[in-house]
Amino acid sequence: MPDILVTAPLPDFLDEPLKRDYRCHDYHRSSHKPGLLAAEGARIRGLVQGGGTLTPESLLEALPSLEIISVFGVGYDGVPVDYCRRRGLKVTNTPDVLTDDVADVAVGLVLMTVRGFAHADRFVRAGEWTRRGFPLTRKLAGCKAGILGLGRIGKAIAQRLASMGVAIAYTGRNAQPGVPYRFVPDLVALAQESDVLIVACPGGPATRNLVGAEVIAALGKKGTLVNIARGSIVDEPALVAALEAGALGAAGLDVFVDEPNVPAALLAMDNVVLLPHVGSATRETRQAMGDLCKANLDAWFAGRPLPTPIPELA
Repeated sequence: MPDILVTAPLPDFLDEPLKRDYRCHDYHRSSHKPGLLAAEGARIRGLVQGGGTLTPESLLEALPSLEIISVFGVGYDGVPVDYCRRRGLKVTNTPDVLTDDVADVAVGLVLMTVRGFAHADRFVRAGEWTRRGFPLTRKLAGCKAGILGLGRIGKAIAQRLASMGVAIAYTGRNAQPGVPYRFVPDLVALAQESDVLIVACPGGPATRNLVGAEVIAALGKKGTLVNIARGSIVDEPALVAALEAGALGAAGLDVFVDEPNVPAALLAMDNVVLLPHVGSATRETRQAMGDLCKANLDAWFAGRPLPTPIPELA
């Protein structure tokens, strides 16, 4: 029975099957992490972490027998990829199974911001409807949406919005052949022409603060920023400053830099919709993610091909 280290809180539907088939060591909940590593580190062959978990190289150095990292999530920006490549560690994640749910949340945030649905709900609950009418909002059909990152999730978002009459353009590292959407190579230019800018690219050092003050200014006082990717991609202080100054029209956010801590200034804004990182938070999807997270470990230790290896580490 292989030993594995668990560095993130896991739901019971993943935790229990792992404990059935592996010797699990709960690093996340350990009150004495150095002691745990000293006692068990040499035997650890697998590591399970969350999509947003930060795994430092120093931790991996304490696991000389480590062979594989299985990420419970689509993101792996917390994994030191270059280190893993040098050491020959396999890294897997759980893509595809959460695409639809995350895309649904992105579209929900677009509707909640552009049409002001979240504000309208608070308006009714506060009794304001009996005193005055709700302000007019903007029609979604005919809007222009720019998508930063046209991967699996970005494509799913584009498909949904296009069916609602939204014009789609996108940017990324390269233009993608065979997609019916217009490629804009420059992010500032994409923001400038968009009514809504949707962040759907991977996190990590390469995209940290990619959506900064210049991009936000280009989106402008009538624009809306939606982020369902990683909080680190958006320069959060610049975002707050633009919203406070009226230089950005609205924002819909499912992710933040220091989750679960949200900048206090955002909490009081009626033109901002805040969600507690629920992009993949349905029972069906989280179960599928758990099954795939364990299946990656099972395949590795059984000598079978990995279901979802990280491409650059395959």
